[in-house]
Amino acid sequence: MASINVLVNDQITEEVLPRIQAVDSRLKVTHIGNLLTAELEGDAEASRRLDALLAETEVYAGMRIPARLLSRAPHLKWVQVAQAGTDKVLLDDEFRTGPIMLSNVGGVHSFAPAEFAFQSCLAWVKGTVECARQKEAHVWEPFNPGVLRGKTMGIVGYGNIGQKVARMAKAFEMWVIATRRSATKPGKARYADLILPPSKLDQLLSESDFVVAALPLTTDTFHMISTAQFNTMKKDALLVNVGRGPVVDEMALAAALKEKRIGGAAIDVFEQEPLPQDSPLWDMPNLLYSPHIAGYISAYPSMVQDLFVRNLERYVKGEKPLTVVNKKRGY
Repeated sequence: MASINVLVNDQITEEVLPRIQAVDSRLKVTHIGNLLTAELEGDAEASRRLDALLAETEVYAGMRIPARLLSRAPHLKWVQVAQAGTDKVLLDDEFRTGPIMLSNVGGVHSFAPAEFAFQSCLAWVKGTVECARQKEAHVWEPFNPGVLRGKTMGIVGYGNIGQKVARMAKAFEMWVIATRRSATKPGKARYADLILPPSKLDQLLSESDFVVAALPLTTDTFHMISTAQFNTMKKDALLVNVGRGPVVDEMALAAALKEKRIGGAAIDVFEQEPLPQDSPLWDMPNLLYSPHIAGYISAYPSMVQDLFVRNLERYVKGEKPLTVVNKKRGY
């Protein structure tokens, strides 16, 4: 009986190896987190050991991807990444166009960035930053906060995160507009009053008081929101990005914030991370900043592991994993 060699790392912790092994007696599971680290540090012996393991690998799962994966793993059939975004993996043209199956953890923790996006909208409209400033300065200066009720929520990308943002917005009695890649004409959805195709992005931007970007990074979405789009938005609109950093053109964003062509922005993901110290975004008073933490939850590793075990159970039965990525689309 031929074995199925599986390599795991990072979010797939060593403690879960017995559970993975129990899926099927043919499985041979090895954790390579330490080898990956050692190889990056220039350890030649670690590279040789990793080469030997990769040469027999059929399944690879985890956050980090070894250098030259395809040339080192000629028998590779399936890669399970431990995050929702697959843009970095798909930078490899051979991988993107080849037969190796790719799956992600899309949707496993989509509620977390959705909550974060909505919290940003609430913090903005209720003046949370101003209240914190007053407390720090020991001043009492009442002001009139806004409300979400009756405002328009625009969601760019009506996927797992976008749908959860929409559900929250409807609970606050907001009007919800969203773009969806598969839409070919205007329509409706359970939590969206209007679903538009991506070609109607300008309509969404011009009508929305809050714009939440929840998109994967693909060739189509790179700098999708740039100067022209900021010029289309309302002067007091808030842009929230919890998708991928390069979806928003940061230089164009900095200019729009400085010139007050939009009201503000709440950005959790950036084109370069950590955000460079010379970035003009640091000093924008109308920017709510967070260091890519929207999706961080303490239960994330266990959720990733649970999904991988379920996908592996399907794989050994000859079934497709639950979260297969369309490599041409990028998600």
